[in-house]
Amino acid sequence: MSERKPPRILSIAGSDSGGGAGIQADIKTITMLGGYAMTAITAITAQNSRGVQGITPLTGDFVMEQVDSCLTDFGADAIKIGMLHDAGIIGEVARGLATLPEAQGVPLVLDPVMVATSGARLLQEDAVEIMRDELFPLATLLTPNLPELEILAGAAKLTDTRQIVEASIALAEAHDCHVLAKGGHTDDARVIDILCSPEGFLMQFDDAKIDSRHTHGTGCTLSAAIATLIGHGQPLHHAIRLARHFTRAAIENAPGFGDGHGPMGHQAVRKLES
Repeated sequence: MSERKPPRILSIAGSDSGGGAGIQADIKTITMLGGYAMTAITAITAQNSRGVQGITPLTGDFVMEQVDSCLTDFGADAIKIGMLHDAGIIGEVARGLATLPEAQGVPLVLDPVMVATSGARLLQEDAVEIMRDELFPLATLLTPNLPELEILAGAAKLTDTRQIVEASIALAEAHDCHVLAKGGHTDDARVIDILCSPEGFLMQFDDAKIDSRHTHGTGCTLSAAIATLIGHGQPLHHAIRLARHFTRAAIENAPGFGDGHGPMGHQAVRKLES
């Protein structure tokens, strides 16, 4: 038996009853990439490919109790944060991670879930401010999509690469972290993701867009994959590159379930090329 243990990855996110996004997508991603998945559930949803039919959030203190249970016993090699739902949960998680000894020095990938695929706002302004002020400074990497980056930058529209780079650098400087601005929400034929640090532009990742309606959970999958690969010891830029390959392969292998924005095929992804 191999002595090497899988990296321990904690996902703090909401539950998706349809299995396409959230905690369920994170568990599939972490497992397929050779990690050990732990979870702290922030909210329970009733949803499918057509949308969200209902949501029941948990309390902030109980979310943090789940986090504490995982970290104080198992520890973690990386943490991924997705949907936190409200200001109370955001505040409790931020304060808990800032003070819990077992969380110190653990890489944190934060997907600042604020805007749904439909364009609807998922967080109120007070919750966004708490996330920005208390949680962003703890992050190793932020992964906003363009609508979320526009909210964070206070911009009506980021229409070109220069504006996206400037907004990403400003965000990175403000919170001393890296920012991966995801370009999948544009109408362009290519998906261009831009990585910046407080020191400036680092690199961009560019691929042809896949024509598919089965893309539910792409942001969750990408951030969970990055966290898992960081947990394996990959440098950040290489973790992002491999995570993007995994996410694209999951889209290409979608099972075709549902008549709306369907789930991806995490289980069909067999290997990543290094």
